[in-house]
Amino acid sequence: MKNSSHPWTDSIHQAVKDEYEKQNRILSFDEYVELAKKQPRQQTRSSAQYLLEMFDHFGKDGNRYRVFDQEFIDPRFRLIGQEGVQEEIYSILQSFVREGMNNKLVLLHGPNGSAKSSIIACITRGLEEYSSRPEGAVYRFHWIFPADRYGKPSLGLGGAGNKDDDRGESYAKLPDIDIAARISCELRDHPLFLIPQKQRAAFLKDLDLPKDFILSEYIQKGDLSQKSKRIFEALLRSYKGDYKKVLRHVQVERFEISKRYRHGAVTIEPQMHVDATAQQVTMDKSVTMLPSSLHFLSLFDLGGDLVDGNRGIIEYNDLLKRPIDAFKYLLTTTESGTVSIGGTTAFLDSILIGTSNEAQLDAFKEYPDFPSFKARIELVRAPYLLDYNREADIYRTQVKRMAGDRHVAPHVLESAARWAVLCRLKKPNASHYPGNFAYIVNSLTPVEKARLYSELTPPPRLSLEEKKTLRAHLDDIRNEYASVPYYEGRIGPSPREMKIILFNALERNEKKILSPLGLFEELEDFVKRSSEYDYLREDVVDGYHDARNFIQTVRDMYLEELDSEVRNSLGIHDDKQYAAFLKKYVHHVTAYLKKEKIKNSVSGQPESPDKTLLDEFENIVRAGDDREAFRQNVLTQLGVYALEHPTASQEKDGMNYVKVFPELLKKIKDFYIDEQKLLLRKAYDGLTLFDFSQETSRNNATKTVEQMEAEKLSRDILSGMQKNYGYNDISAREAFIYLVQKRY
Repeated sequence: MKNSSHPWTDSIHQAVKDEYEKQNRILSFDEYVELAKKQPRQQTRSSAQYLLEMFDHFGKDGNRYRVFDQEFIDPRFRLIGQEGVQEEIYSILQSFVREGMNNKLVLLHGPNGSAKSSIIACITRGLEEYSSRPEGAVYRFHWIFPADRYGKPSLGLGGAGNKDDDRGESYAKLPDIDIAARISCELRDHPLFLIPQKQRAAFLKDLDLPKDFILSEYIQKGDLSQKSKRIFEALLRSYKGDYKKVLRHVQVERFEISKRYRHGAVTIEPQMHVDATAQQVTMDKSVTMLPSSLHFLSLFDLGGDLVDGNRGIIEYNDLLKRPIDAFKYLLTTTESGTVSIGGTTAFLDSILIGTSNEAQLDAFKEYPDFPSFKARIELVRAPYLLDYNREADIYRTQVKRMAGDRHVAPHVLESAARWAVLCRLKKPNASHYPGNFAYIVNSLTPVEKARLYSELTPPPRLSLEEKKTLRAHLDDIRNEYASVPYYEGRIGPSPREMKIILFNALERNEKKILSPLGLFEELEDFVKRSSEYDYLREDVVDGYHDARNFIQTVRDMYLEELDSEVRNSLGIHDDKQYAAFLKKYVHHVTAYLKKEKIKNSVSGQPESPDKTLLDEFENIVRAGDDREAFRQNVLTQLGVYALEHPTASQEKDGMNYVKVFPELLKKIKDFYIDEQKLLLRKAYDGLTLFDFSQETSRNNATKTVEQMEAEKLSRDILSGMQKNYGYNDISAREAFIYLVQKRY
């Protein structure tokens, strides 16, 4: 049959071939030694060093490692928050490198749904991607035995009269047709293990390694698996000690870490089973083509999770759900870097990492042998998030898939996140803080504390000095409960539970939209299930842990934002105008106090500050009788903000005065409420008394001028909400009607 070809398949063929050759997939042992000399650091890395360099390869943005953004695979898998956990894991890996071995199991613990498994999944996907790149190349080896055409009497094991056998050429790159048997090492032993320890020490010493590079115990003292060791010694005997001829049988192969195929990445579930096994393979038909001198050997294939995960990462999912005796072997494994399998000792080089919820960990701590385990376990706490903006980001990814083409109204995810975070917060204990600051912290309401964590915004009610003190002690507040078992972020609704609540709110909505009103109704039903959730039974302490009341709190926060959007949509005054008015006042009051001139924006001429403007602004915000003190306080507050945010003035549009003076902006808005109330009521009547979406020209003839004005006003508001804030017609109507009914 004539061989056909197509340009498209030819191009794929060439691309695959070029990539294969570029990646150095197959090497002889001599070629690998040369590679190790060229890349000494890369080819002598332990698993901990490999993970660290994987972290560094993807880079860091502030206090966040980019590997957790998952941009190389799918941003939907991105880990939200948990920067502290990321940093702890990185620090533990550094300690493993300094120790020269992975002498502890890393145990992530926290409440259910706090992203423990997601953290490990991000690391594993990072390893898979890194191992496919040139910087992450890792190698293993196989034993190759040539086929009959190389001389049936010898099969590559010496013997007279075989010219091919005397060339000294490696069998590593023989075509498959010329290979009689190929024996792999399931542990993926490091190719350097083929160099005897004494000679290996000299080889490693001669490598041009960085002065600060620490060679691991695994690289220095690790040894071949039992199967490879027996093959090596049998070949050495057959070749009468000719080491070079033994190495001809070595094929070094690059491998990639893969959880799917269990190459250097394995998850061990909590059900009972053996983590490592050995099975005799000498009688297997696949190895009957081995040379006769190897037939007497008892060769074993090693298997199991520990074997499959070697030279990578092994995850123990819900480790403490297992009976304690089922993982006692980890004490020896982490201490020595070895495990006993089928009467042989295997050298391991893996990062052991597990997960546990807090209830299981609490029970484990009561176990008599816990102190022994604690010495070999590094505990890393993974709490719930306490920043409602980051929490909303978690829902945003999940709800988008859940909702499909159904509309998700503005503020619904933010409202859900706020309720979840409010339920997780703990009241500050005044006795933990010094002097007058204790009173300030003790007075924080749940909403004020949540805003401080999420927006870095102190309560407006505080004085300038109190705000400054509060910001300075923010880390102390965050870490107040860090060293106690019932830390802040241990209890409260999990993201999983919130996802179910959001899903129910969507499915039960007849209009097939996900809106804040539907969320609030679902939350009202949810808090009745106090027998199912511990945090719903918490004692209320000065407003904290009050899950039921937090629903109203979140409603109020939603109404505040909705009110601003609707008023902006009126088209009379909007946030930009308010911000411009505030900015103009700050410029004029600054010039006034510094006795400077202001450049006229039209004529370009310097002019004195506008005192009429100052008086008008101060009347609107109710500045009080002592105007000079008020003005001086504005200047002081501006200076403090500039010191705390040194780059704020370098932003594209200059200093953002809305962030500096949020309370003044609110007072400006409140001043114009009365002016807008009548218009909002008029628009409400136009929307509820007549359905203008169904109007016809015939209907218009019977309407009064007032009716038509009201309908036009309603239409303009809804249009503005859709255009500027992401509503659709249904959610805009629902939100507008709800606002007017509750506030106007």
